[in-house]
Amino acid sequence: MNILIAPDSFKGTLSAGEVCRVVADTLRLRYPGVAVTEIPIADGGEGTAQAYLHIFGGERRTVCAHSPLGRMIEAAYALLPDGTAVIETAAASGITIEPVNDAMRASTFGTGELIKDALDRGCKKILLGLGGSATTDGGTGCARALGARFFDESGNDIPDGGVGLSALKRADFSALDPRLQKITLTVLCDVTNPLFGKNGAAHVYARQKGADDEQIRLLDRGLQTLAAVCAPLLGEDQATFPGAGAAGGLGYCARAMLGGTLRRGIDCILDAADFSALAQRADLVITGEGKMDAQSLMGKAPFGVALRSGSTPVIAVVGRLDAAMEDVRRAGIAAVFETDPDHRPFETIRLTAKEDLIRTVNKIKLEVFL
Repeated sequence: MNILIAPDSFKGTLSAGEVCRVVADTLRLRYPGVAVTEIPIADGGEGTAQAYLHIFGGERRTVCAHSPLGRMIEAAYALLPDGTAVIETAAASGITIEPVNDAMRASTFGTGELIKDALDRGCKKILLGLGGSATTDGGTGCARALGARFFDESGNDIPDGGVGLSALKRADFSALDPRLQKITLTVLCDVTNPLFGKNGAAHVYARQKGADDEQIRLLDRGLQTLAAVCAPLLGEDQATFPGAGAAGGLGYCARAMLGGTLRRGIDCILDAADFSALAQRADLVITGEGKMDAQSLMGKAPFGVALRSGSTPVIAVVGRLDAAMEDVRRAGIAAVFETDPDHRPFETIRLTAKEDLIRTVNKIKLEVFL
């Protein structure tokens, strides 16, 4: 048997690389002689840099940057052998960095600092993953770190974070780092939300970042203001393109202000790994993630894997399944195995994640799917 293992991380418990190793080791014990290929994957969120390092090699570069709420922290990005930088928004602007999230004040300034460091290192290609942010600032923090300015009616800089966007009256991009015009910026994005509106960054994502109903309305109005102020300077209103609302509007900033091109994160990583060719040679593909739900069905990592696996059967091992199996099968995944079918509290799951995964993999009869 030739088994291809390509999971995303089980967020908060096991990295994609750890999931690969546990599944591979468990299968080798049960099926002596089985050939296993491991490809830890990600869709632009946490684990993206490590996925590229697994494929190409390279090094992690650690720098000092600002956290979402302005603390100095250490944040890392990947430098590939060809000089490409792979930067995760989650590294400096992520939702897990602060003890308590503040959707109004959280800023992407630290992500801009990582981009600037990559420019200082001479990188001509930057991959920017947008998943896992704590922010809803429209990317203004990131742009500020790279030289942009945002002013209120009195000519003062507006406050960091989404809280200041409603007061925005003028933007100035004249001092934006000119090196951005000489590089290729590819933005890895797994959502299609516009910048604002009922399907925009604030209404869909800000609650999980700590915002209440009134704050969500304020943030949405602020993002509308940002788009209106910037449209004349950018030549067009770019607030409605798919992915503008990713990472609290950083998708809008990355394309409209920084000149980036948005691509589905999972497709970029699978292309880099030559996944389609590997899947064609495999007898079975095993993918997975921590929680498989309706958002997963919109194109997150396991379903990107299923789409690219051709005629090779695909099964998934997940922490929790919160989607209808009929929809899962329609998306190309033949079966799903849960490591936490009883939906226990996270603190309990975190302590037993590896053992739960081993137990679940031992229940899978590979011959059924071959």
